[in-house]
Amino acid sequence: MNEPVIRDIWVYLSTSPLLGLTITLVAYGLAYRLYLKSNSSPLVNPVVTSVAMLIALLMLTGTSYEEYFEGGQFVHFLLGPATVALAVPLYQQFSRLRQLWLPVSISLVCGVVIAAGSSIGLAWMLGGSTEIQVSLAPKSATAPVAMGISETIGGIPSLTAVLVVATGIVGAVLGTKLFEWMRITDDSVKGIAMGVAAHGIGTARAFQVSSQMGAFSGLAMALSAFATALIVPWLVDLLGI
Repeated sequence: MNEPVIRDIWVYLSTSPLLGLTITLVAYGLAYRLYLKSNSSPLVNPVVTSVAMLIALLMLTGTSYEEYFEGGQFVHFLLGPATVALAVPLYQQFSRLRQLWLPVSISLVCGVVIAAGSSIGLAWMLGGSTEIQVSLAPKSATAPVAMGISETIGGIPSLTAVLVVATGIVGAVLGTKLFEWMRITDDSVKGIAMGVAAHGIGTARAFQVSSQMGAFSGLAMALSAFATALIVPWLVDLLGI
């Protein structure tokens, strides 16, 4: 395809809501191919790579986020149905889940408390303001829930949203390697840990490993959001922040 044709396509797309949708799908497609060629290395996570591609493209072309999101919102809309669809693999693992309800519950509470408490503690030790400390507290929950909690406890929702994405990406990239180092082989255990620590992005990575790991990660992500909404405001009050 020659340069004039490429330019004509870009001019057409730049005036249409299809721009955001098209470049999102193309970026993720290229990122996923790169991921496969790297033998599924977590360091080449397709979410990280595609986000970097999109940021670079928007900056090079001078396209605003608002223009991009006119089309990107169609992908964003699919987040809801995709979350509901997690019920299918979860149902398939229901018998296994019934055997593990007690360790799952304990892990969930411990995970939420440690994630929030360690974030607040590190921010305090590094001299972060109260706003930054409480903005960090719900970072391991899924974005809509985390932003709502942040606003309720006096944080900065937009900062929390960035921290949520960063947490998910780090968890997806490092999580599977950490499990290998710790010699954890049970997919249900790995799924719970990934869902509590890295929410939706971690769950997407978990499904790439196995359906069982993905199912437990999806369950942990949903329950973690609920537990975070209950525990984090109480923890903030307890710490007197």
